[in-house]
Amino acid sequence: MSLLQRAMLSRRVGRLVLEHIDGLELVVLPDVFNPAVFRTSPLLAEAIAANVVSGRRVLDVGTGSGLAAIRAAACGGDVTAIDINPEAIRCARINALLNHVDARIDLRLGDLFAPVEGERFDVVVCNPPFFQGTPTSRRDAAWRSEDFIARFCDELVDVVAIDGYALVVFSNHADERGFLDRLASSWQVTIDRSRDLGGEVVTVYRLSRRVS
Repeated sequence: MSLLQRAMLSRRVGRLVLEHIDGLELVVLPDVFNPAVFRTSPLLAEAIAANVVSGRRVLDVGTGSGLAAIRAAACGGDVTAIDINPEAIRCARINALLNHVDARIDLRLGDLFAPVEGERFDVVVCNPPFFQGTPTSRRDAAWRSEDFIARFCDELVDVVAIDGYALVVFSNHADERGFLDRLASSWQVTIDRSRDLGGEVVTVYRLSRRVS
């Protein structure tokens, strides 16, 4: 990354900014992951627009600015959006109001699937913290985690309806092979869409239950 690119990036991370993504306006608070900068979220939003239909129960895990939840709600989904970062919940609430879908989104604060224990959803969507490590801030928790991927893969079966599926975006810069290996025993994994961003390949995987 050039010095100019780093300087431009620094102006949009850790600051209050207004982003325009896929026809949506999003306020991004300083302590919230910016979906326009890191480029995985727009691809997930594109997949949601192509897959989610009206009336489906949708769970957005790690909602951040709310982009995925808002896109699902705009498609007619009944959305529950969760995040461990209280600033993300605040940010997503602002953006749901800004994009006139607040009536279709139930925002809940909590760790991974804890806020929806005992519930099942037709569609689960997630842009996970796919890098291993200890986060250094609330915003960094959207980027790296010590155990999110392992827990997500192990517990996903408890929240997806029998005939439901999940859409998860991942980068080849992270441990993509390890992620797919963890899913292999319980899930049929297919590629919904993939994009080469120039040195980084980002893929949205569709996960369906394996038929015994």
